[in-house]
Amino acid sequence: MATAGLQSIEESRLEEQVRLDGLKTASERNKWGQFATPTALALSLARYAHTLLGDQPVRFLDPAIGTGSFYSAILDAFPSRNIAAAHGVELDSLFVNAAMKLWAKQGLRITEGDFTRQPLPDRRYNLVLANPPYVRHHHLSGEDKDRLKAKLLQSLRLEMSGLAGLYCYFMLLCHDWMEEQGLAIWLIPSEFMDVNYGSTVRRYLTEQVTLLHLHRFCPTDAQFTDALVSSAIVVFRKSPPPPDHSARFSFGGSIEAPETEALVALETLRESQKWTQFPANPIIFKTDDLKLGDIFSIKRGIATGSNGFFILTEAEAENWQIPRKFLKPILPGPRKLANDIVESLPNGLPTVSPLLFLLDCDAPEEEIRQNWPRFYEYIQQGREQEIDIAYIASHRTPWYSQENRPPAPFLCTYMGRSRNGKHPFRFIWNRSQATAHNVYLMLYPKGPLRDLLNEHPESAAQIFETLQNISPDRFISEGRVYGGGLHKVEPKELAKIPAGFLLDKLDAALQLGRQQLLFA
Repeated sequence: MATAGLQSIEESRLEEQVRLDGLKTASERNKWGQFATPTALALSLARYAHTLLGDQPVRFLDPAIGTGSFYSAILDAFPSRNIAAAHGVELDSLFVNAAMKLWAKQGLRITEGDFTRQPLPDRRYNLVLANPPYVRHHHLSGEDKDRLKAKLLQSLRLEMSGLAGLYCYFMLLCHDWMEEQGLAIWLIPSEFMDVNYGSTVRRYLTEQVTLLHLHRFCPTDAQFTDALVSSAIVVFRKSPPPPDHSARFSFGGSIEAPETEALVALETLRESQKWTQFPANPIIFKTDDLKLGDIFSIKRGIATGSNGFFILTEAEAENWQIPRKFLKPILPGPRKLANDIVESLPNGLPTVSPLLFLLDCDAPEEEIRQNWPRFYEYIQQGREQEIDIAYIASHRTPWYSQENRPPAPFLCTYMGRSRNGKHPFRFIWNRSQATAHNVYLMLYPKGPLRDLLNEHPESAAQIFETLQNISPDRFISEGRVYGGGLHKVEPKELAKIPAGFLLDKLDAALQLGRQQLLFA
């Protein structure tokens, strides 16, 4: 096709994409998983495919064709004589109609329907280039999950977690549509590289196909302006991997000109549970190293169900005449903490501003009504706001009581952003009797470390200093990252960070034998 003609169709496609996107709210498009591929990115991936395939005849498949951004890119990147067949599948009839008007005369065959329900074609495809629908698991019905899991088990003998998004099924079920030695390039969320449900995808990529290249975009460079998601490009051939195979991992920039890259051995990938540590850390930590979870019990802070209702200032608590015995000091969010060390007043209250209290009451409502009328009025306000029937509060008895989270001497922020080399997470040394809500992870020393702090309380300063010196790479290798550079670490992920360095420093500071702190 002439370049001018293709450019004209591409301009029409972009106009149509904007129009169709405007017909749905952001929430509706989120449920459909519809996030359009930017033109420059589609063209970059099509050109990358051309470098890998060369001038062989191309049988192209896009199982989520949308308005045809990838087909437009294929027509630009490949000589027209090389395109032997092109097939797109699309569920949304509005997009089907738009794609047919744009591309039917240019050789694209379009099937309307759910790709995961389509019968296998008579002839397979040697190039899959796709941005599958990013439909999160909670938008999939139980019936759909059971059907998809059964189909995947029959096709590849792989079991998928019920937490997996639809894009995982698209990628794996497309396996049977591909020719042997066929090339696949998938633009998908990078979360599969770290989360537990992604283990099935990672197993597929290391056992059933030859993973060629996995490129992860910098989280601050979100590829989709309307989705808070960090993206990755997965490139593989449909062929069993050679025993000594190494895959190319790259990060930042484009797939053609990444900022950093490294070859990672297949065996290393099979042993690793966190792929976002590559290419920065091509050698994984040994699994038998002592971890933070061995010396700390790590829990999320209190999930109140409604911070606006259950967390009060001192003035608010006095106004509603809430008895002090039903109030526990609680730390404000990290943004309100000017210092990483929270000192304590003689009465155990934290030296922070604002000074906040958590409502935690186990008295029956009738007792509250009789003894504390103003407090009872406040409880009734919560009922009027239907806080009592919300999920978290409705699972507590009474609903205005809280889960047990004693003060923890050390805290870690649950999420944060990494910008200009700044550490995305903060450790807090809590010297007060304040508890914390669920924007923090609470670290309780256990076993010999707890005993050490009881015998040598002065060692807490050394522990805190060492925790603060944990490098960002250790967090990032265990945690997860989202679009815009937002990092998150769960209790189990923080627990996996190696802690041998912490014990080594304590040994040097306190002249203790390392074996005294090891657990049986």
